[in-house]
Amino acid sequence: MTETDRVPRAAAAVDGSAPVLVDRSARAEDGACRHHLLWRAGPGWRMVSSAVLGGGIGERQWVLNAQVRSGYDRLDPDRHLAELAAAEGLTGPGVGLMTAAEVDRATRSEDGGVTALVTTGLGVPTWAAAPEPTDPPGADRTVPTAYVPGTVNIVAVVPVAVSDAGLVNLLATATEAKVQALLEAGYACTGTPSDAVCVAVRTPVPGRATEPFGGPRSPWGARLARAVHRAVLDGARADTLARRTGPPAPHPAPRSECFLP
Repeated sequence: MTETDRVPRAAAAVDGSAPVLVDRSARAEDGACRHHLLWRAGPGWRMVSSAVLGGGIGERQWVLNAQVRSGYDRLDPDRHLAELAAAEGLTGPGVGLMTAAEVDRATRSEDGGVTALVTTGLGVPTWAAAPEPTDPPGADRTVPTAYVPGTVNIVAVVPVAVSDAGLVNLLATATEAKVQALLEAGYACTGTPSDAVCVAVRTPVPGRATEPFGGPRSPWGARLARAVHRAVLDGARADTLARRTGPPAPHPAPRSECFLP
């Protein structure tokens, strides 16, 4: 059974014991209060990710998904994310993602022990295979002034040990489920140019077998696909509604209610 809700803090059982707890924190940046989500996973997790910080495959102990201003143009986002992680007291290797979307509108779905947490911003929907842009002389490609935050960030937690090949397959499965959800939500796109995915699985235990597969018809891949699909679909629909009213009124510095530890 799949449970979905939009809350800053998400909890789901992992291996029937420790829950996946996602906290919300905040900092002052670029003249406004910016929120970010934290999963302090701790040891015992391997992750595969396309994120700018901590991407690739390896042992990871935390995941940070930081909201930045629309039109973010720093050329060192990995350093920026590392600074935010250090400010939160995060140690060891981790994964850092960024988005201009409101992380407060994160959507969560659970299916058969798999948890998916998604932040959705579809201001720049695009097809993966698009023609090479050809600008006329003097064309201005600066950031538009309209409210167009983009990026779909997916963090999924699968509570079993998986082989390297299976883990990469889980990443592909999550991406396929995202595209399916976007099409169902009415978007003619495969995502945005800056989307990122992170899938976490348990670290293998010596002497115990790992799950070999992660495709959409494997047991854990199917659960992952359903969880990601539901969370992205809810996020896309919520993002469509949010764009009719624009972003929430900003405030310059964090308030007590910005923190949900």
